[in-house]
Amino acid sequence: MTAHVRAVWTDYGGVLTPPIDHTMSIFCARVGVREDAFLGAMRTVADAYGTDIMAPLDTPLMTEEEWSSEMEDILRRDHDASVDLSGFGEKWFTDRETNERWLDRLRRLKAAGAFVGMLSNMVPSWDRHWRRLIPPEELFDAVVLSFEAGCRKPEQKIFDLAADRAGVAPAECVMVDDLAANCAGAAEAGWQAVHFTDTAAAIDELEHLLAPEYRAKTEV
Repeated sequence: MTAHVRAVWTDYGGVLTPPIDHTMSIFCARVGVREDAFLGAMRTVADAYGTDIMAPLDTPLMTEEEWSSEMEDILRRDHDASVDLSGFGEKWFTDRETNERWLDRLRRLKAAGAFVGMLSNMVPSWDRHWRRLIPPEELFDAVVLSFEAGCRKPEQKIFDLAADRAGVAPAECVMVDDLAANCAGAAEAGWQAVHFTDTAAAIDELEHLLAPEYRAKTEV
């Protein structure tokens, strides 16, 4: 029998905010570069480290300034694009929206007594930006970030750390994440997982995993 969930861990980008491709589209339009060119340059930077495209920033393997400078050089060299990526984090977060319906569900869960945490692969220089949009003090019992933990999703180590912070068994934790690879990593660590593609669907799927006392107190 599957354990009931008592600790709900949410991702940040793509769950607490709109889908990453939506944010990427807005950002690229703002700085004047094609999305395919920008993503191609990100892959080129990451390939040098043998990682996925965000790992150089959120592990971190390089500073935002180093990454931005290298990105500018690659875009100029390989994509004939002259782009100013200085202050990248500020530009990335400008006018970024939050998922108010998901935030409301998390607040209801916390009020009902469930453990609510945020588990994210986060860039160090972005810390102040996301905290400005979603102040963690009112919402989260714990925040586990890759750059602080020294490990990242989908590695088992970060899930073990988060379960320990929640004080419950791994099977009583659920990871709500927009990336299937991170959900798979959570499952391999003994967690349950909700692959977030739509807010309403995620709320419905989570509802069936929660311990009964939390379901009863969080019905909409």
